[in-house]
Amino acid sequence: MAVTKITASMLAPLRGDKRWAYLARAKTIRFASTNEDGSIYLSPLWLVVDNQKIYIPVDAASRHGENFDAGRAMSALVDTGDEFATVSGVRILGRMEVVKDAGLVERLQGLVFDKYFYVGHPYAEAYFEFGEWAGRRYFELVADKMIGWDSRETTMPQVPEARSLPGHISDRRLGEK
Repeated sequence: MAVTKITASMLAPLRGDKRWAYLARAKTIRFASTNEDGSIYLSPLWLVVDNQKIYIPVDAASRHGENFDAGRAMSALVDTGDEFATVSGVRILGRMEVVKDAGLVERLQGLVFDKYFYVGHPYAEAYFEFGEWAGRRYFELVADKMIGWDSRETTMPQVPEARSLPGHISDRRLGEK
């Protein structure tokens, strides 16, 4: 008898507009890209979403940038949640393409500012100046496959519990007999 394996993305899928809203709000995307020697380079990066496309700012000296330019294998993960009922995420397989349109790059800079900074933010100017000096580029994450799950979509039924607690623990308030 064949056993069907149920995954979180089957039980509580995160798709369509909900997935794009989730990605647009996310602050961090974890990238795993393949180095020249075949080892994996893993680190968190920032992301912005524009017209249902994911863009990543990458400084020129970045190992991810070298791996993206070389067209090496990569995958990415956006995830949140600290317990079963709040776990959600999107796993992305695809490739990276450098953004060459200067107008789009300018718009993406504005989206990064709006998402991660504010007017008068103490690090905004330094971030953007460093980006100019370090040759920051933007890459589009072109997804071949996206798998999303959202346990927040599932309703947790109330379940009566029966516990056997040690004798010194009771349901009475301290001081009551």
